[in-house]
Amino acid sequence: MSAAPIEARATRTVVKVGSSLVTNDGRGLDLAAISRWAGQVAALRALGKQVLLVSSGAIAEGMQRLGWTRRPQQVHELQAAAAVGQMGLAQAYETCFGALGLRTAQVLLTHADLVDRARYLNARSTLLTLLDLGVVPVINENDTVVTDEIKFGDNDTLGALVTNLVEADLLVILTDQAGLHDADPRLVPGARLIERAAAGDPRLEQYAGGAGSAIGRGGMLSKVLAAKRAARSGASTVIACGREPDVLVRLAGGESIGTLLTASVPKRTARKQWLADHLQTKGRVVIDAGAVSALCHQGKSLLPIGVVEVNGAFARGDVVACVDADGREVARGLVNYSSAEARLIARRPSADIAQVLGFIEEPELIHRDNLVLL
Repeated sequence: MSAAPIEARATRTVVKVGSSLVTNDGRGLDLAAISRWAGQVAALRALGKQVLLVSSGAIAEGMQRLGWTRRPQQVHELQAAAAVGQMGLAQAYETCFGALGLRTAQVLLTHADLVDRARYLNARSTLLTLLDLGVVPVINENDTVVTDEIKFGDNDTLGALVTNLVEADLLVILTDQAGLHDADPRLVPGARLIERAAAGDPRLEQYAGGAGSAIGRGGMLSKVLAAKRAARSGASTVIACGREPDVLVRLAGGESIGTLLTASVPKRTARKQWLADHLQTKGRVVIDAGAVSALCHQGKSLLPIGVVEVNGAFARGDVVACVDADGREVARGLVNYSSAEARLIARRPSADIAQVLGFIEEPELIHRDNLVLL
């Protein structure tokens, strides 16, 4: 018996919806379409799957509300359009999901939030907590205040970054095209749909040349590059038409729709490789034999009570080495507390953290998801 398709196996999915779909090609927010996607997300939730939405459309909705027919070039006008449009976008999602008994949360991110390690941990913790609470995060770039992301960014890239952030299994990019073709189907009637390929295949970038619509920023090339980025954390990507009936539900059922771009390494392997190979340590903590055993043999997180000594100066989100009594590095990971805070809570149970520090970020010094054994 063959294994289930990648789309069906995914338990955590990031769905990116483009501006043309959300705003009905710039004519205003398409509440009927948003309601249909909400229904599909509800169906996936009923199957035990977690879904995060990355939604474009704030600038496009703002343009419509302001009566602008062409996307402006001035940054302050783009920021103004985003500010106006974000109000309507959030209200539309809240209304459509609320009608189905689902709660939503607006999360505005910038690429900088995912580059700075402390902000990375904060964003990750917030999104995972929302999922645990049964809330559907609706994520967008914070275009109102971030000038460089308006000028250069796109939500395809943000979708890939969120996929990396929450270790999603699958990124689904919904667009107004059927998928990736070997030529632009709007210009070449006989263009062939690429049904499956490896993310990162250089031929895909050749196929995907060309800009997006007058409403959105991203074209097919940005989607191919987003799939390449998502694959770095082991996630595959589907590029499909958002107007396809029940597209999300059918994908979850294993149906082949659009273009599937597969990752070459498993999700866990990719994340551990990233932690092990690409991050330099800013300090170290000496841990006792019990903590060594918990990390190496039980798959546990590192708790403050297992820390004997804290060396170096580091901040929340920095990478620290975990060494045993003989100085051998047994693990490294992203730390939840600064070096000064770690010294205060070392050798103490997690229940004492709030009393000692006056606050608590996490009960773990390093969570097992952010830790790699060496």
